[in-house]
Amino acid sequence: MDELATNFGTALRAWRRQVAPAEVGLPGGGDRRVPGLRREEVASIAGLSVDYLVRLEQGRASAPSPQTVEALARALRLGAEQRSVLYHLAGAAEPNRARMPRAVPTGVERLIGRLGGQPSAVFTADWTLLRWNTLWAAVHGDPSAWDGHDRNLIWRHFTDRRTCIVRSADELTMHDRELVGDLRVAHARYPHDRGVAGLISDLYAHSAQFRDLWSEFAVLPARDAAKAIEHPLVGRIDLDCQVLWVSGAELRLIVYSAEPGSASATALAKLAGPAADTWSTYAAPVHQGSGPSALL
Repeated sequence: MDELATNFGTALRAWRRQVAPAEVGLPGGGDRRVPGLRREEVASIAGLSVDYLVRLEQGRASAPSPQTVEALARALRLGAEQRSVLYHLAGAAEPNRARMPRAVPTGVERLIGRLGGQPSAVFTADWTLLRWNTLWAAVHGDPSAWDGHDRNLIWRHFTDRRTCIVRSADELTMHDRELVGDLRVAHARYPHDRGVAGLISDLYAHSAQFRDLWSEFAVLPARDAAKAIEHPLVGRIDLDCQVLWVSGAELRLIVYSAEPGSASATALAKLAGPAADTWSTYAAPVHQGSGPSALL
């Protein structure tokens, strides 16, 4: 059985169960034995035969047409990221996205340099670190010696690399799912990029946790969030994290900020002082109880 067809069917079943009948104007309750929509309902909304939808969900019908994929995406109320994943699984990925952008525009280079008071960094769509400012290194430790997958925060997270970020168990669970879901979006956008495919393959080989989450077909783009950092030199720093897309380059600009006048703002100012270059060389500690590590 074709692997893409099998995954396409798995994704259809998973997303069908996540749509409440009321979202598509249908009554809920009754004798529904499973959550979400019935196959008959999805088929009717999408204008397909029930038999064809069954074959799609069971992986017995390969290469559905773009029109079919779009009809299913509308019926299942998929967002833009989920729609990209569905097209990829149908073997109908957008042909103009052969390689993931990795070039940092000059204006972005200047910007992170000017954001001296805020830890800032630039990542690719698959969360590979490209550029960072001095304060970012002072907060996380100097990444300049990292190479290959070590520059990728998803790889670092699922291979238990060192971190200073503190998360509760619930926050860690959500972060795990967001990273994997976000990587699935990047893979759908750039299905022919060897770097993205290689990262996924290596993660699959090295992490059972990643394998389990990848099989869920979650599509959860990274969100802005608060971060708690236990720094070995200045103690706890509470920061807001903004995830900004660089228009036209498909890169992410990550900017941390602290509440003005707070102890965290004072700690950041201390790290941004004359000793910042020296402090940036520390090795970020493994924070006990925080779980797998990450840079975001």
